[in-house]
Amino acid sequence: MVELTMARLQEFMIVLYALGLVFYLIDYIKKQKAMQRVAFWLIITVWVTQTTILALYIIEMKRFPVLSLVEGIYFYVWLLVTLSIVFQLIYKVNFMVFFTNIIGFGFLMIHVFSNLKYSASTVGDSLISEVLFIHITTAILSYAVFALAFVFAVLYLIVYKVLKKKKWTKRFSSLPNLHQTMMGMKMSIYTGIPILFVSLLFGVQWAYVALSEWSVWDVKIMGSFAVLLIYTSVVYFNYKGKLQSMEFAWMTIFAFLLTVVNFFLGSTLSQFHLWI
Repeated sequence: MVELTMARLQEFMIVLYALGLVFYLIDYIKKQKAMQRVAFWLIITVWVTQTTILALYIIEMKRFPVLSLVEGIYFYVWLLVTLSIVFQLIYKVNFMVFFTNIIGFGFLMIHVFSNLKYSASTVGDSLISEVLFIHITTAILSYAVFALAFVFAVLYLIVYKVLKKKKWTKRFSSLPNLHQTMMGMKMSIYTGIPILFVSLLFGVQWAYVALSEWSVWDVKIMGSFAVLLIYTSVVYFNYKGKLQSMEFAWMTIFAFLLTVVNFFLGSTLSQFHLWI
């Protein structure tokens, strides 16, 4: 009964999510405030539905849903929707909300239409601990923050191109300026790096205590540390003046794409990581 209810709620949520993106697109084309309000309330309804599904899953499985790849993807989408709502309420940046939710909708489609299914955790009960939950949730949170950096980078490139070609019109009035997008990129990366670092520390600690055999050269571990190193290098070289604004934006985009590859490919190839 619970599974049927969750399936129906997911179908309802997907329709609302798609409609919300459509209304945001109409607002961009027509500049109609009514469309913007409808889109925002649709996204709010999506968030409420997502939260309800999370609650039902917690009740059914008696744990927080992050211990498998399909669960992690769903939690990731929930975080993206939550962050987009916060940005809409505080900063009123419609393009930010739109692009963030495009990423969220893409991951939701992967979650719903892939062969990944909810199942009992691949982690034995004796291996589940607070350290493991902190490791996984902070990792997913860092990926969500890096997604914001990616969106700010895309917006920076758009604004730069529009300004360079002197095609700034009323249609682009809701875009943030170059300074805002650059600061958004930097603050997102500055926030994501320590969160990911904490996640990796907890992950290594958990593996050392809970697993009898594991290798630091595992694909997932190496990929995660590579992501951390790349983001740290981007910040360092930008600080030293060796990465100018455009290069900084492109490297931020590249780093996020690597993060997505590590999110999926690293998890499936890993012998250490326990997601399936």
